[in-house]
Amino acid sequence: MTQVKKNLLDLKANFIMKRWENKTRLCKMFLLFLLSFIIAFCSHLFFLTEWLEGRYMTGIGDGLSQMVPFKQLLYDEYSKGNFFYSDKFGIGGGTYSQLSYYFSTSFFFIATAIITFLLEVTKLINKPDIFYWADALLAVSIIRMTLIIFVTTLYFRYMNFKNIPALLGASLYGTSVIYFRHVTYWEFFADAMLWLPLLLFGIEKIIREKKIGLFTLAVVFSLFNNFYFSYINFVLAFIYIVFRSFISLHNDETSKIEQIKLYFFSGIIGFGMSAVSFVPAVYGFLNNYRPPYEATILLYDFHDNLLLNGKIVILPAFAVLCLFLFSFYKNRLFRLFASLTILLIVLHYSPMVASAFNGFSAPQFRWEYFLSLTAGGVAAAGLQLLYKVKIWQAVMSVFATLILYFLFYHFDEKLFITSLKEGFSAVAAVITIILFIIYSFRKNKQLLWIPSIVLIILNIYIANSYEEIKLSYGGKVQQSSTDFMLSDEYNGEEQRELIKKIQKEENDPFARIDWMTPFRYNTPIVQEFKGLSVYSSILNEHLLKFYLYDLKINMGWESVSRYGTLGDRANLYSILNGKYYIAEKNKKNIPYGFEEFASTENYTAYKNNNILPFVRTTNIAFNEENLKDAMPLVKEHAMLEGIILKENSGIKYALPRKENAIKNVKLEEKGSSYHNNILDVSAKKGGLDLVIENPDENIKDYYVSFYLKSLHPDRKFYLSVNDFETLRKSNASIYKTNVNDLVIRVPKAEKISIRVPKGKYKLVNLEVYKEDYQLLEGLKNEVHNDPQAAVTWKNNKIKINYDNANAEKYMTLPIPFEKGWSLSINGQKQEILQANYAFTGFKLQEGLNEIELTYYPPYFFISLFISCISFLLFLFYRKREYKRVGIFKRNVSDM
Repeated sequence: MTQVKKNLLDLKANFIMKRWENKTRLCKMFLLFLLSFIIAFCSHLFFLTEWLEGRYMTGIGDGLSQMVPFKQLLYDEYSKGNFFYSDKFGIGGGTYSQLSYYFSTSFFFIATAIITFLLEVTKLINKPDIFYWADALLAVSIIRMTLIIFVTTLYFRYMNFKNIPALLGASLYGTSVIYFRHVTYWEFFADAMLWLPLLLFGIEKIIREKKIGLFTLAVVFSLFNNFYFSYINFVLAFIYIVFRSFISLHNDETSKIEQIKLYFFSGIIGFGMSAVSFVPAVYGFLNNYRPPYEATILLYDFHDNLLLNGKIVILPAFAVLCLFLFSFYKNRLFRLFASLTILLIVLHYSPMVASAFNGFSAPQFRWEYFLSLTAGGVAAAGLQLLYKVKIWQAVMSVFATLILYFLFYHFDEKLFITSLKEGFSAVAAVITIILFIIYSFRKNKQLLWIPSIVLIILNIYIANSYEEIKLSYGGKVQQSSTDFMLSDEYNGEEQRELIKKIQKEENDPFARIDWMTPFRYNTPIVQEFKGLSVYSSILNEHLLKFYLYDLKINMGWESVSRYGTLGDRANLYSILNGKYYIAEKNKKNIPYGFEEFASTENYTAYKNNNILPFVRTTNIAFNEENLKDAMPLVKEHAMLEGIILKENSGIKYALPRKENAIKNVKLEEKGSSYHNNILDVSAKKGGLDLVIENPDENIKDYYVSFYLKSLHPDRKFYLSVNDFETLRKSNASIYKTNVNDLVIRVPKAEKISIRVPKGKYKLVNLEVYKEDYQLLEGLKNEVHNDPQAAVTWKNNKIKINYDNANAEKYMTLPIPFEKGWSLSINGQKQEILQANYAFTGFKLQEGLNEIELTYYPPYFFISLFISCISFLLFLFYRKREYKRVGIFKRNVSDM
């Protein structure tokens, strides 16, 4: 009996001890999280003060043009239960796959959206608008950085750094300038900075414990959250694995063969679990189109001063000092992070490497957060070894560091430091060197917290100075304010007034408005109307090629990753439901057939008198191949007369004809000479006049077509044709389309004036075509005699009831053709045809047609199945893993 009591007392003591240990562990974790939050909060102090003054932590360019609008769009759709498709995303598109590059599958955005929705339904906040999302960015950034510092500290602790050095290293990484650059300009970029240390942590778990759980979850988070940065993170993780295979940190590490097996197995499981997000996202990327980058990519280029003026990375001075302490390289942990840091510094200066990380496209320096992490590791390892430094070693390190800083200062031609504020990184370096010297003379292993606190404060100082000097002033982020967002450059009151008037009086749910503020293609999202423009890195390739090649629609601004307006071409407005057109009052180039509908002091809204139905039917089918060399105006007429299909319909119809009227045009040089297809402009602005001889009175518009390319390597320029003006990119721009075949619509005039700035240009293939709009107006008059279809569209489902009394063969819809749509007619599944180059068409049946179109992301259901099966396999493997390490047995014995 006494023995039983003793055993019971031992069990009770063990239970109390474990509870105490768990509480202690939780307290430590809470303290670490609190410290991480304080560091993150202090690192945002500059932006916090800006926020109090009505300015936002987002760029004036992509920040307000993409980040804020896309959050607004997705939240509006998600809160309605619409997760896959939006007809407000440009002319329409699959938001789940095409916006996965941004926020549609971002964990941070999804969490923010859920919290926002709960706040809205409980009436704690009003309906979120663009100002809400601009405000929320700062709070989300502080939370994200808190998690980054917290997780990275845990990773460094697992690497056997002590608590204080681990927190220092994690702080140098989390508060690095690349974080603020990413968040401010392209917020979703910063998510990758959380998943990378999680991946490395998972790698170490496999190496040291043969446990795949954390690595698998890190793979899932990376792939699910953002396919693009998962690629970057996996390349970085591979580099880390290679270095770890040569630098062993423990004697009982998992064998290399066993590691490879575990990486492969856990990677496959992780891929499977994330398939429901990753597969549709990759399809969206592959279905995008971007003209190939044709400029030469250099192997090496000094594009960034890592020590004194870094716009991407600023290396902590303490890490630089440690790299010159050669005795530290005997320590394997220091050697790992130091060797990685040195390699990454070399890679940082290679545009070719930047291209490789960007999918072998234009060089983009986006991966360097890994350099900040390894530099943090160098600083953490160096801090632990600092008490061993001898005076002569410290002096040599300081001397070498000063020489390196001098070289970076001397050879950087772009570096101008005119004040202490501008030289913030140099000030921090001087203080660090002084601190380093003092500690070298008075080193005390027990007082590591003193230099650690100073170094963390210095990095907070660097972060806030970078926010002010490089981002707010240098990057014009200070312009992102409430006042700007209410101005006519973004979301003016007059503009909103016109939009609301149109929406109040318009009954057609499919009517679109052509309007955007200058160069902001996502204005329809900001001002909440169905428009004809969008700006996104991932778009439907059929639409992009429709604009660039098939119809050669000039958007007024040459650039990739966007489409917008319809080049003031009346036929296209009528075909694509462009019912309204808004312009500033001084604009002369209004599309034919539009008349004034409403106006304010500075803006006028016009209404299309020749609008065609949303649902159109025809018996005439043209073949794309036969129209391949046809002028865009001919293709417009083919779309009006019938339908253009990729495949041959089996019946040949006579193609619309349009004769080139250039023979009736007289060329006159104005401030220029034109010989051998070279236009040499000597005046400040000059070019050619095309004088129309014997003009036809019935003509309403001219379509002018020509090939134009600047012969200057790095100069953008404005091209004007009468009152139409368009900006052409520099030949060196990474955003140039390389599409130089232009088609400009010009209202009827006695002469057509082509004007460009002083310089030389290649100008060939001048053509002029006439348009009288008889076909369009005839079709408009016939609409009243055609049976009208009943259409309902809710979220990702469209229902159309159409009585095919005239036995029409085809139906066309102004909905972009996109994989993911499925079609059934009278309950039977039917094929969807790619019609009119980029839109949706299908064959009709005789009599009543009950049509249903449903959109789900490409391969969504098979991907969902793979994710579910993979998750079950993961749970099964984890259960076996727990049994292997004896957790269940220990739990039984404890009971």
